[in-house]
Amino acid sequence: MDSALWIRSYEDIALPIGLDQTISQPYTVARQTELLDLKAGQKVLEIGTGSGYQCAVLCELGLNVYSIERHRPLHERSREHLRELGYRPMLKCDDGTLGWSAYAPYDGIVVTAGAPVVPESLKSQLAPGGRLVIPVGDTSSQHMHVITRLGEDDFQEEILSGFKFVPLIGREGW
Repeated sequence: MDSALWIRSYEDIALPIGLDQTISQPYTVARQTELLDLKAGQKVLEIGTGSGYQCAVLCELGLNVYSIERHRPLHERSREHLRELGYRPMLKCDDGTLGWSAYAPYDGIVVTAGAPVVPESLKSQLAPGGRLVIPVGDTSSQHMHVITRLGEDDFQEEILSGFKFVPLIGREGW
């Protein structure tokens, strides 16, 4: 984030990181991470690397992290910052709504932008027992959906309310 905002970095608020994107408030990062319910060594796909903050949290938990960012400047900046911090996630600049099928299936997928619907591409890349955590709604507010893959075409869904994210842009998003 811009150095002028560093004084606010410990507040529980979303802050701008450039290109009309934000870093999620710390509570939201913690809550999405908790909802994934993953253990060290498991594989997680993050959609929306942004500043790299949630990616670093996932790495710190010992997860094998794959992360996609659609904005090249954010992708390059977060890659550099994550490497400086000693993290080595697999990073890609692309349309996150399509996931990253080359490394699927994933034990968890976390989406850090609000979607109009749940992308089928992401659901299809979950491992059996895997969880997809994604905010779904309109551009002003979303409900957090926690989708667990029970079988090939069998999914269980839990919906939590009260979230606000930037829009998920891409072929299966806005």
